[in-house]
Amino acid sequence: GYNGTIFAYGQTGTGKTFTMEGGEGDLKGIVPRTIDWIFGYIKKTTNIQYLVQVSFVEIYMEEVRDLLAKNTGTKLNIREKESGLFYIEDCKKVKVESPEEMHKLMLKGREMRKTGATLMNAGSSRSHSIFQIVVENSEVIDGETKYRMGKLNLVDLAGSERQGKTGATGERLKEGSKINLSLSILGNVISALVTGKDGSFI
Repeated sequence: GYNGTIFAYGQTGTGKTFTMEGGEGDLKGIVPRTIDWIFGYIKKTTNIQYLVQVSFVEIYMEEVRDLLAKNTGTKLNIREKESGLFYIEDCKKVKVESPEEMHKLMLKGREMRKTGATLMNAGSSRSHSIFQIVVENSEVIDGETKYRMGKLNLVDLAGSERQGKTGATGERLKEGSKINLSLSILGNVISALVTGKDGSFI
């Protein structure tokens, strides 16, 4: 019944993507460990029905793309509901029933992410990625069915860059500029949330 977000933030080449995704066995990252924990918890509970869905998007050059869609090149729009909540229009949500299914979706999306080589990282992420897990459950309490929903956003941010260190030129330089701009705005948003100031800077 709670929402949460985990960011991997830092300079390019410092291991953010590995921290989030990891490798095999003991080298598993935050995302696969989270997947295993969620399904392990569900398996241990009784008399509660669960629905688990996942979506995976990237923000590349200030455009949102669906990493699980057949056409990942389609730009998605961000909309606002009457309630004030924001959502990604036409973003694909996939129902999953096992950790294996969700692991496959993570790997599928990872293969579609924009990456490129710089002097600091041969496989540098050129986009921010958001792996969102939505868990809904229903439980009968005193003869009445109660519903709860929680969302967890697992975010692998592209790394902040200095052109002098990365040696970026052309398209890589444009990507780096957009990455740094978006990270700067994100920092302002977080500061506003912490201090309670308005978001007129956006």
